[in-house]
Amino acid sequence: MHFVRKHDILIDATPEAVFDYVCNPHSWPEWLAASHTIEGPDRPLRLGETFREEWQIRRGMIELHWTVTESDRPSAWTCQADTDFIGPIVIRYTFALEGGRTRYTRELTNPNRPSEPSDEQLQRMDEEARIGLGNIKKQVERRFAALHVRPYPC
Repeated sequence: MHFVRKHDILIDATPEAVFDYVCNPHSWPEWLAASHTIEGPDRPLRLGETFREEWQIRRGMIELHWTVTESDRPSAWTCQADTDFIGPIVIRYTFALEGGRTRYTRELTNPNRPSEPSDEQLQRMDEEARIGLGNIKKQVERRFAALHVRPYPC
């Protein structure tokens, strides 16, 4: 089956700031509970670059090998990992300026998922996404504000 799940959040920062944070896989363990170890360049990755992730799920620790299939700073970024347990996993991030803030959208696709997820799995995905997006918002807004502090007028 073709499975897609989208989640989004408004972040008080530029699309470039959000892009630069989330498209660097080394940030993932800061906001995504399942992500543990990242091996690869420590920066936003470009088209064709690869990285390795250790991911903790209910069945244990698994290793994912990701390839960046789209990198259009600051609009969109996509990566894909092939797995033997669920088929390909495709993650796509989009960044849209809305009234001075960025709407960050994370879309997870399993184009060849072997079965439909249960209601419990969907609830768990949605809760993990809510927590992850909140963590991203907090991290990016804190970093963006620190870079754009204006001194008090004399």
